[in-house]
Amino acid sequence: MKLRDLGFDQWFEAQAPEFGQEGCGFARISAVDRGSYRIKNEYREVPAELTGKLSYHIESPVGLPCVGDWVTAQYYNDDTEAIIHRIFPRKTFLRRKAAGENVDYQMIAANIDTAFIVQSCHFDFNPHRLDRYLVMAADGHVEPIIILTKTDLITQDELDQKRAIIGSATKARVIALSNVTGIGLDEFQQTLSPGKTYCLLGSSGVGKTTLINRLIGNEAFATKAVSGTGEGTHTTSRRQLVVLDQGAMLIDTPGMRELGIVGAGDGIDTGFEEFIALAAQCRYTNCSHEHEPGCAVRAAVENGELSEDRYSSYIKLKKESDHYEMSYLDRRKKDKAFGKFIKSVKKQMKG
Repeated sequence: MKLRDLGFDQWFEAQAPEFGQEGCGFARISAVDRGSYRIKNEYREVPAELTGKLSYHIESPVGLPCVGDWVTAQYYNDDTEAIIHRIFPRKTFLRRKAAGENVDYQMIAANIDTAFIVQSCHFDFNPHRLDRYLVMAADGHVEPIIILTKTDLITQDELDQKRAIIGSATKARVIALSNVTGIGLDEFQQTLSPGKTYCLLGSSGVGKTTLINRLIGNEAFATKAVSGTGEGTHTTSRRQLVVLDQGAMLIDTPGMRELGIVGAGDGIDTGFEEFIALAAQCRYTNCSHEHEPGCAVRAAVENGELSEDRYSSYIKLKKESDHYEMSYLDRRKKDKAFGKFIKSVKKQMKG
């Protein structure tokens, strides 16, 4: 195996001279679990930790390594452990608002070629939640493919209806499959290419880990039996990168209960392209599409060209993204001001 087989393509090779360091090599973050890391290079996978200097200079959680990142690492103890010195810039990324009241970014994965957005055809199917995943992918410049699982639990007519709902919201490819019957798995496998990185996104119990086990050919990752509702239960507790026999890489992620959006204006525009095309016809260039006269977006909703449901989702995500971004920027300004104050006090004490 070579680094290129792990996704170290020309984009990263071009930056290698700047991030190279004597006595170090390049590796990819293969797992993150509660602040501990594992890295993988062309020879092995080992546990790793950050240098004190790197930890000191990381200003927010978004700067910490996440699964898929490329790093500069120094090996020791007969190459069975490593220290991470530097983190490469991210070519693409998947992120969300950190869970809870804290307004910050949480990195999900980095340097992803395609995001598989997994929704069950049964109880989990949720167009509004799908919108959020599509915005997340667009925000990080990641191609989305929608995976509908558990097709064995619904009729063909119900499946066609769900495809129609998705088709009205996005041009992204849709693959319907069943881990039970195996229908659709061949189509899914044909999307995987050697050297490319894919990430599975979705709620707990939609079948992400089961899908990985089917691709690997054994029960390498633990799953739990479905509940009384027919849905699976949460199993995955960490983000990890798995290299398949055919050379593609899959990142499994824990189910996300919260999927907040921060500062994803461009991602929302990409995820709601039909709104952006209409916005160019609005009377005011800074139209919010809510109260202004001459709004082409609201006119399209009123005449039935756009659905009320789709419009509500767009407005809600736009407001949420802008609100959290303002809160995030305000907190960052306060953090920087406090940091400057501490430095000035230290200088005075030294003087």
